[in-house]
Amino acid sequence: MTTAESTATKSGVKAAGGSKFTSAAASYLDERTAISGITKELGRKIFPDHWTFMLGEVAIYSLIAILLSGTFLTLFFDPTMTEVHYDGSYVPFKGVEMSAAYSSTLNISFDIRGGLLMRQVHHWAALLFVAAIGLHMLRVFFNGAFRKPRELNWVIGFVLFILAMGEGFTGYSLPDDLLSGNGLRIIDGMVKGIPLVGTWVSYLLFGGEFPGGVIVPRLYSLHILLLPAILVAALGLHLLLMVINKHTQYGGPGRTNDNVVGVPVMPNFAAKAGGFFFVVFGVIVLISTFFTINPIWNYGPYDPAPISAGTQPDWYIGFLDGALRLVPPGWEVVLWNHTYSFNILAPMIIIGIFILLVLLYPFIEIWVTGDKREHHIADRPRNAPVRTAIGAAGVSFYAVLWAAGGSDVIATHFHLTIEAVTHTLQALLILAPIIAFWITKRVCISLQKKDREVALHGYESGRMVRLPGGQYHEVHQPLDDYERWRLVDYHDYKPLMIRPGADGKIKFSQRLRAVVSRWFFEDRISPATPKELEQGGHH
Repeated sequence: MTTAESTATKSGVKAAGGSKFTSAAASYLDERTAISGITKELGRKIFPDHWTFMLGEVAIYSLIAILLSGTFLTLFFDPTMTEVHYDGSYVPFKGVEMSAAYSSTLNISFDIRGGLLMRQVHHWAALLFVAAIGLHMLRVFFNGAFRKPRELNWVIGFVLFILAMGEGFTGYSLPDDLLSGNGLRIIDGMVKGIPLVGTWVSYLLFGGEFPGGVIVPRLYSLHILLLPAILVAALGLHLLLMVINKHTQYGGPGRTNDNVVGVPVMPNFAAKAGGFFFVVFGVIVLISTFFTINPIWNYGPYDPAPISAGTQPDWYIGFLDGALRLVPPGWEVVLWNHTYSFNILAPMIIIGIFILLVLLYPFIEIWVTGDKREHHIADRPRNAPVRTAIGAAGVSFYAVLWAAGGSDVIATHFHLTIEAVTHTLQALLILAPIIAFWITKRVCISLQKKDREVALHGYESGRMVRLPGGQYHEVHQPLDDYERWRLVDYHDYKPLMIRPGADGKIKFSQRLRAVVSRWFFEDRISPATPKELEQGGHH
């Protein structure tokens, strides 16, 4: 036997041995977990391919970046408020008394190799995580992807959004610097504004009078244990329901409520998802390398006395700060020797109602429409004018509150008085949602009218023809079957009719439902019928 043959034989023996070991290990695992069936089922799962569906993937991949960088930071962070004297390499703070939490954060930034990069990766990834969830939910809302059977998944997704904001705020507060301390002071003021129990809740939360000595360890436990556990569990349930209920898809050739047109998880989708993860992670690292975020060494350790001018919370918390800034003065009332701070309670109540309406919107729309069918094809936003207008109004409401969170920065940068900025934003808080709703609804209805005209007569070609009788006629370019179907394939909802019950009476809830339904669907454009399409084609 030659040397080459001997080598090949040995390689074959090694390959066979490795194959046998892999096969035995797979059989051992499958016999005890039946994982092959799950893998086979998930591997054959079909996912539609559209760029908007990648927003959810961005959220998942940024969460992975958060977990990886957060694990690194956990190894070096000291979550205590014990007073120490700084002895690190940042010279301006040499010998300054500060909390161990702030000192360890400085050490991570200046003394731990790669520490500052990991801090910035963690922070930028957190901002991207919240932004991706928000944009993903807007896509789901405007496309009507929250309808049956996905109402519960909408609720879980919104809870994920709230948890993400809670995770961001608790992490933002851990360094115990001046900026995060002022943010906690605002939270303390809001808690103390709750009637009767506010002071006691504040003492319980901070372990005494603010700032106490236990808030950082408690926030640390929330940030690395409780909230991540709930968030990951909710994310797993969210993905499980997505697999069970199927992914929504945009209308197209061969796409119906009974199928999904796309690529299988294995190997197509998995390969693309793996590549996209590295793209997202790489962009986060690139941004973290060149753009500084949360430079705590500029703020200094927390001290209740100074307040930095122009400091802003992270963008996703700005709307809460803005709600407090827009309350007019004099909203404090003294009753029975107790002060009731409606300048704090009113924003909390309004924001609470707004969050509750967003959370329950799928069930509200079901109640209004009476539609109990399953929906797996995404709506075009123009074909649901009122829903789209409600979304635009909600975004405008949020945007005004968010802008109000930076009212002082707006005033200083544009050389305006803070009073003028505040009064303008107060007016916009009421007017902007109304104007956005009206404009969006009219635009959607106009687009529907245009679609109907195109479906009936085709596209305008711009070519004029003179007929034998002397008339001039513009030649229209006909549509193919798919284009025509796309323009007319949507459900024509009509206002619900009121019908008396068995006792011959109409309940108040029925009247209310009829009024809301009429508001939703009274102004609508019905899709062209087959008869109208036929007549339009002959014309």
